[in-house]
Amino acid sequence: MDSKFKSRSRVALAVTVASAAVLTGCSAGSSVPAATDDGQPIEVWARAGTDAATTYAALFKEFTAKTGVQVNFQGVPDLDQQLQTRAASKDLPDIVINDSAALGNYTAQGYLQKLDKSTVTGNDKISDSLWDEAKGLDGATYGVPFSRQTMVTLIRKDWREKLGLPVPKTQEDLAALAAAFATKDPDGNGQADTYGMTVPGSTERGYLGWWASSYIWQDGGSYLKDEGDGKYAASASSAETEKGVTWIKQQFCTPGNTQPGALTAATSVASPFFQTGKTGIILTGPYNLASFDTALGKDTYEVIEAPKGSADNTVLAEGENIYVTASNGKPDQTKKVIDYLVSPDGQKAGMTAGKQPIVRVPVNADVDAATVYNDPRWGVVQDALKDSSKAFPSAINFVPIKQAAAEALNKIVSDCGADNVASGLKALDTAINDELTSQNAKS
Repeated sequence: MDSKFKSRSRVALAVTVASAAVLTGCSAGSSVPAATDDGQPIEVWARAGTDAATTYAALFKEFTAKTGVQVNFQGVPDLDQQLQTRAASKDLPDIVINDSAALGNYTAQGYLQKLDKSTVTGNDKISDSLWDEAKGLDGATYGVPFSRQTMVTLIRKDWREKLGLPVPKTQEDLAALAAAFATKDPDGNGQADTYGMTVPGSTERGYLGWWASSYIWQDGGSYLKDEGDGKYAASASSAETEKGVTWIKQQFCTPGNTQPGALTAATSVASPFFQTGKTGIILTGPYNLASFDTALGKDTYEVIEAPKGSADNTVLAEGENIYVTASNGKPDQTKKVIDYLVSPDGQKAGMTAGKQPIVRVPVNADVDAATVYNDPRWGVVQDALKDSSKAFPSAINFVPIKQAAAEALNKIVSDCGADNVASGLKALDTAINDELTSQNAKS
């Protein structure tokens, strides 16, 4: 988002905010009288395609039946673009449900009100670590956790067993399994048409930086480190990050270990390789389980604990928060919506009310994913989230950092003949520090 828009949107969002039980009564940069209720149903937006929007609609139908509060819900795939348009007219939707990683950008734009988590019914059922992810650089809370998930490793079990190979426990095991899938005809058709890993190696939307983060963390590396007090510093040139990126580069540079065209593949291009039986390994979110069950059969692949690197088996955690916008003038309805969404009833409805879950792993400790889904594979996801996951920093705008990482990594792994890992990561450090400086978040 360019600086002209940032300046314009801050002015546009110097709007009034309401005080309420769930709200602190102020938003980032706002200093004018409180907004008033326009008498219309509370407007809720979420980034959602058709299937997810259907689930949201069913959830809010149940909510209205319980509370009498009318909701105008819209599933908006291009959510951030549409928010910009509404911000320019000083009329944001009342509530936005979107990625936890959007918090830093939204607070920088002045989109959000601060929240008082103690007034959210059931706040004690949400872990402190999740509440911490909902804090801005100023230490205030700007979101309510709604859903979480982790990346998980899926493997073609039928291929692995046909080749007589064990479940991989380490990154080295995983690389060896990828090579076997590429060279030993695991589908038995007599043709060299299978590959190891499905990898979204494109720079588009920072996909390669997103995918690579788990493997980098597993070797003890990172893109940046938290220095405290809302300040960060780049750490991509560390020995640990270099080790993780070296392993990643080896996968790209070993013929067949990644699918053809991996360097330019976004997730929409990469995922079908696993879904159509061309690759045997994918690191992905659990939102793909339903479609893979349909395409491949539930018994043909397995969900395993992430193989360990030299440090551990950390995987990327992501999820969605509930955000109350700066122009929201409906405090009573807002509290009822939030309280319902994080309640056991709301969480379960988000998991089961439609074709596609909008709550993957529940944030409410009284709700168990494996039990609700009646699927032990979700226990693997839930355990990974609890025991071995890490999220990108949400207090800052991480999007340009993820993009810089994708561009640097793509350049590194695309030149298999070059000894360029260390130099490429030093250049990434410079890019990350420049971005942190521009956000006033550099230590």
